[in-house]
Amino acid sequence: MTTGQISDQARARHRRRSERALQAVAFDAIGHRYAEVFPDRAGQLACGDWLLSELPPGARVLDVGCGTGDPTARQLVAGGLRVTGVDLSDGMLAQARQVVPGAELHRMDMYDLATERAATVWDAPSLGPGAAGSFAAATAFFSLALLPRAEIGVVLHRMRTLLEPGGLLALGLAEADLDAAPLPFLGRELRISGYLREELVRTLVGAGFTVESCTGHPYAPASTALPPEEQLFLRCRRTT
Repeated sequence: MTTGQISDQARARHRRRSERALQAVAFDAIGHRYAEVFPDRAGQLACGDWLLSELPPGARVLDVGCGTGDPTARQLVAGGLRVTGVDLSDGMLAQARQVVPGAELHRMDMYDLATERAATVWDAPSLGPGAAGSFAAATAFFSLALLPRAEIGVVLHRMRTLLEPGGLLALGLAEADLDAAPLPFLGRELRISGYLREELVRTLVGAGFTVESCTGHPYAPASTALPPEEQLFLRCRRTT
């Protein structure tokens, strides 16, 4: 690898981290309004019910992009599961600590799950390479939409690493053919990614999951300029 290539990679890493930091600042500002925009959480809660029906009390669940902790972390902790939540927004995590005091919460970039950076940058060694196979399930409700598609596949692979063989994944994502497209949201511009249904299933299979079900839920966000969308909810299992 040439010096120029190394410099290009370093610039790309710096650009990515700067973009993620700006996302976090945006959610610090708008996090308190998130629930008013997406008040209907029926599909998300149904996935939580599935996890509660499949897992024994005390099972560990990783909530990727936990936000304010409502509804998923709150639902799963109330059902007797041990939840570890990660999010990059200090503001959202501050709310989550009040909503779900029983959860273990970490500020970190989901992209660094199952890597050495979990410990060295985010002080979360329990989410680094040594945590492989330590979770019975994981959830990611709409958080992956904040990554470009090339990173979504990477994060899914890393989430799979943290799951035990046969571990469960509950996922929510809006159906859309988008890759880091700029969209307005509560007065901010966010870059949003999505997949059409068949491509999302292929992406999950490629990351090492079996998709057991994929259901659509028509949804019109309240109080924003975002158009109506089809929310996809998938119930998956790590292939052994």
